[in-house]
Amino acid sequence: MRVLFAGSPAIAVPSMEAVYRQDGIDIAGVLTNPDTPKGRHGTPQPTEVAESAQKLNIPILKPLKLDATVRERICLLKPDLLVSFAYGRIFGPKFLALFPLGGINIHPSLLPKYRGPSPIQAAILNRDTVTGITVQTLTLQMDQGDILSVEQIPLSGRETAGSLSELAAHKGAQLLTEVLIKIANGTVTRTAQNHSEASYCKLISRDDGLIDWNLSAAQIEAKIRAFNPWPLCRTVHNGRELFILEAGIFKGQEPIKSPGQVLGIEQNNGILIQTGDGILSVTRLQYQAKKALFWRDFLNGVRDFSGSQLGF
Repeated sequence: MRVLFAGSPAIAVPSMEAVYRQDGIDIAGVLTNPDTPKGRHGTPQPTEVAESAQKLNIPILKPLKLDATVRERICLLKPDLLVSFAYGRIFGPKFLALFPLGGINIHPSLLPKYRGPSPIQAAILNRDTVTGITVQTLTLQMDQGDILSVEQIPLSGRETAGSLSELAAHKGAQLLTEVLIKIANGTVTRTAQNHSEASYCKLISRDDGLIDWNLSAAQIEAKIRAFNPWPLCRTVHNGRELFILEAGIFKGQEPIKSPGQVLGIEQNNGILIQTGDGILSVTRLQYQAKKALFWRDFLNGVRDFSGSQLGF
């Protein structure tokens, strides 16, 4: 069985490499996003999937759009099945018709929950106790295909988007190879989604990282984890953009002040900041273009932080 693998970010790399290693399955090619400018000098860099595919000498396609020219190139690769994980684009009917065995997609949620582009962040933001990985068939409607396999992932409440993405990446790779073996030997089963239970998540923008101190400490703490490593949660201190990288919820009692006011410190919990409901304890933070610092090190260089007011 020949597979065309479509994916771009790091979360998809273990799945692509697992397909590459699987006996009886060949990767005919990799479809990924074009190179994008990165770093201080804006040098175009390939996606993480492209970097891995290049090391494995797999043919790589980086089209701006999936037009007739791209479809012709894919036909020459003679793939049987399309496998997609975080490719970032919708496949049209002409494109899906290229694959005799159709297409499958790995989605890091318990579908039909959190259809859309940010299911990992959504699970953290909503403080779920469990999420998961779903392998589904590809359809013309986003994340509405039949479920081929699913695995739950329990959540501790301390995951970041980065750590949960890494876990989902490896669990997704394992689940994918199991499904591919079943497809190859004709034993895969399909279960239709209950569309009445569907929920959706949105594309994340940099502005989602802005901290509204009127929210509760629990909501802000979840945002800090959900938006780490991108776009990172941020506020302003004395006109300077300040990133809050790690925090917890302070259980002790403090005088109630205005939301965003720095109350002081607590030796075992860090910097205490008033929110709209409860107190946030910050342990790691960073000024724009400066190093990330543990809270004690940060305060050594910012003597006027305690008692100050944070916010835009």
